[in-house]
Amino acid sequence: MSTIGYLAAAVGGVVLGWLVCFLLTRRSAPDPGQSAVGGPRLEPEVLRRSTTGYLVIDQVGRPLLSNARATELGVLHAGFVDPQIVAAAARTAVSGEQIDVELHPVSSTASLTASRTSPTAVLAVVRSIDAGRILVSVTDESAAQRMEAARRDFVANVSHELKTPVAAMGLLAEATVDAADDPVAVRRFAGKLQAESVRLGALVNELIALSRLQGADPLPDLSVVEVDAVVNQTIARVATAAESAGITVTSDGPSGLLVRGDRSLLVTAMTNLVDNAISYSPAGTQVSISRTLRDGQVQISVTDRGVGIAPEFTERVFERFFRIDQARSRATGGTGLGLAIVKHVAANHGGTATVWSRPGTGSTFTLRLPALPGPDQAASATESAPEPAHRGAP
Repeated sequence: MSTIGYLAAAVGGVVLGWLVCFLLTRRSAPDPGQSAVGGPRLEPEVLRRSTTGYLVIDQVGRPLLSNARATELGVLHAGFVDPQIVAAAARTAVSGEQIDVELHPVSSTASLTASRTSPTAVLAVVRSIDAGRILVSVTDESAAQRMEAARRDFVANVSHELKTPVAAMGLLAEATVDAADDPVAVRRFAGKLQAESVRLGALVNELIALSRLQGADPLPDLSVVEVDAVVNQTIARVATAAESAGITVTSDGPSGLLVRGDRSLLVTAMTNLVDNAISYSPAGTQVSISRTLRDGQVQISVTDRGVGIAPEFTERVFERFFRIDQARSRATGGTGLGLAIVKHVAANHGGTATVWSRPGTGSTFTLRLPALPGPDQAASATESAPEPAHRGAP
């Protein structure tokens, strides 16, 4: 959720809180037979449907009013108010000041059939509304905390990754100055300096691309994209790298498959997959690209005959900055962001990115995207198309 989204949610919570106060000051005393918690007159529809939990208690912690969300968020358990809330209510009744209470972890009594996941962090705001009554508004802060943790990790990783090429460039520049009288050494250091600058530029560009893909802004207007054109453009882009590495890149025949998406992003994702396959394949081997249509999804697979991936790493290869072989990544100039970009491109197109691998055999990375019907749908050819080269691959 964007910053504007969180701000809107906070404003909405405040408005609903004041609505509760207004209703309480206007309502008459409850009927003797009316339940004090959650009765129809005490729980208007607007509160029942709110994603913010609301609870009204007296000074000693007895509940007077609540909505279902307050129970889901764990501040009310079987008619008993959380002890931390009761203690805060006693303090605010004396001081009149608003008190924030963070509940970690949350003991939720939500229904097993509820669609929401159990919260891991809840913020309760406790304030006095009139003589003898305390309003507690409760929000689920789990997503915000996860986002903040991801942001901290991302900043830490970026700082670490940027320090390496920057430090190397500084040392190389110093060595170049010291070797000013040695043209051979100057050329050698200058060449290494250029390589580090290229690596730094690639890292910055991929960080920018990844930040855009992870942002809340939707993709620009999507268009119909020919899968064959994406594959052909990808092969053209990687031709130089493949030739330098002694790798042959092949593909199956035209498929006529169509998807709705952003062509440049799809080409970027496919290029990252093929570049990754080239980097982890020995010279003289082959990297192949195949296209199939299964269950309404276009599957574009990139198969290599490289070193493969151990089972414990297959779930992590799409993480930012994750590298199986640090030495190989340094040698090839890898940034550790290519597969993360692939994952986010797939997600932004309503698809997924998966991997099948076996050490010593190779790997198959598959990009799955929702298919669009083509002129002939090409179903008869693609539905029966063979699996990727590795037996058991997705």
